[in-house]
Amino acid sequence: MSTSAAGHLPPAYPERAAWGTAAKLRAWQEEALAAYLEGERRDFLAVATPGAGKTTYALRIATELLDRGVVRAVTVVAPTEHLKTQWADAAGRVGIQLNPSFSNSVGVQSGEYDGVALTYAQVGANPGLHRRRTETVPTLVVLDEIHHGGDSRSWGDGIREAFSGATRRLSLTGTPFRSDTHPIPFVRYEMDEAGILRSASDYTYGYSAALRDGVVRPVLFLAYGGAMRWRTKAGDEVAARLGEPLTKDQTAHAWRTALDPKGEWIPAVLAAADRRLTEVRRHVPDAGGLVIASNRTAARAYARTLEAVTGEPATVVLSDDAGASARIESFAADESRWMVAVRMVSEGVDVPRLAVGVYATSTSTPLFFAQAVGRFVRARRRGETASVFLPSVPVILGLAATMEEERDHALDRRSDAESEASIWAEEEGLLAAANRTEQALGPEDGTRFEALESDAHFDHVLFDAKQYGQHAEAGSEEEQDYLGLPGLLEPDQVALLLGERQARQARSGGARPEPAGPSPVAAHRALASQRKELNKLVAAYASKTGAAHATVHLELRRTCGGPELAAATGDEVQERIATIRRWFVGRR
Repeated sequence: MSTSAAGHLPPAYPERAAWGTAAKLRAWQEEALAAYLEGERRDFLAVATPGAGKTTYALRIATELLDRGVVRAVTVVAPTEHLKTQWADAAGRVGIQLNPSFSNSVGVQSGEYDGVALTYAQVGANPGLHRRRTETVPTLVVLDEIHHGGDSRSWGDGIREAFSGATRRLSLTGTPFRSDTHPIPFVRYEMDEAGILRSASDYTYGYSAALRDGVVRPVLFLAYGGAMRWRTKAGDEVAARLGEPLTKDQTAHAWRTALDPKGEWIPAVLAAADRRLTEVRRHVPDAGGLVIASNRTAARAYARTLEAVTGEPATVVLSDDAGASARIESFAADESRWMVAVRMVSEGVDVPRLAVGVYATSTSTPLFFAQAVGRFVRARRRGETASVFLPSVPVILGLAATMEEERDHALDRRSDAESEASIWAEEEGLLAAANRTEQALGPEDGTRFEALESDAHFDHVLFDAKQYGQHAEAGSEEEQDYLGLPGLLEPDQVALLLGERQARQARSGGARPEPAGPSPVAAHRALASQRKELNKLVAAYASKTGAAHATVHLELRRTCGGPELAAATGDEVQERIATIRRWFVGRR
């Protein structure tokens, strides 16, 4: 190690002492630092909203402990490889030298380092090695996003074995802990009034307080729905509108259809997001946008769409690609418009200029959503706002509306909490099933989901848990009214302008004026409407009789004749509608 046995500063890095005494901390960081130093506890859990400055806070504590000789080494454990480098760079700026390239297979490093930056997976792969390192010299272990200690039994067991002998442990998180019955290592649990064991933080700084202090940006959530049509694994065609009441499985498949790059929903929403980014850049010239995609194939397709919209290539970041970290760093430093990523930029990655986001993924856990939104909320100056575009999916809109709530990790949960956990699990399972098949339905394969078509419309804006606006067609003046909000506004000004726009839209009759007389309907829309009606009737009849949907469709074909539904004409579909209506009243 580069520090001496007495804990004095190494000669090469005298600037650390000056940083420790002269650097300006935010009010919450000063308060949390005082709480840490006053208690002198071995374990300390700090919960601070994404973008609040947890890294700066942790490094200040590390500086204090190194300077006082309490520890002589620092180990940082982070979720990803990129974050290891990010931590090492931040630590280097305050005179703490961390090695982000430490290798389990080598097991040793140069004496010029004050410690290492590791991933949870790296610790889990060889906890014995890191236990020996930790016990050899007094060590502060910083566990960044400690909830990852519950992601995998090997990760949780690994950090427990590796760091039980640490002199000090500082655990950090900026997002809600999951609801389960597995305790996270080094987190204290206390019994609440309902008899439930909940995680107890030693210091909490939530989004509401950070927004009040101007530490984070206010967030506008712009929700988009639309008409979706898909083919199920049974071969049935289903049509539904995203944003209207649907069953859970319909929601999952409508959501998947909306995210399909070949449909019209994604291009329309990306174009709207780019118009919003243009408006923001009038006031914040380097503002950037981020699209969070579900998988590699979709990410590349979204990037192609953005290039067609903007005329410039988008940065694509895939976590398993070489050079991903370098691309993130390059994007953070330049003034290009868009980056598209698969999970890589969902947690902890610091790109302060991100101001506009598109949530184009089917992941619906509170943890992931909070981390994703956290990429856009870091404030650089007062008045900056964040804009995040969402599909009109109830679970996602619910997370957006309750963004300011703080949640604790609870053990032995029952009743309402247990029910909530099962709902999340069910939603995730349905979406995972919808996402398992990325290939289109083949001519001889009737077992796969296929997204057929989609379109998009603006639904509303969510801001400060309040809803503004109503349905507007993509590209309309009503939509542009909301996309064109200035890029620099205080929160009360945002609410005022949204209210004014909503009132103006209402005075103009909204975006759905009744036509003066009948107007022609395109054949494909008329046929889609008929198919939608037939599929609803088939679903209702299948529920009534206990028969499978495919069986009901097959019986209709036998009775009425004609091809499968996808090839049926409007008259043939209408005949099947009339037939199944007769079946409901018992007339064959």
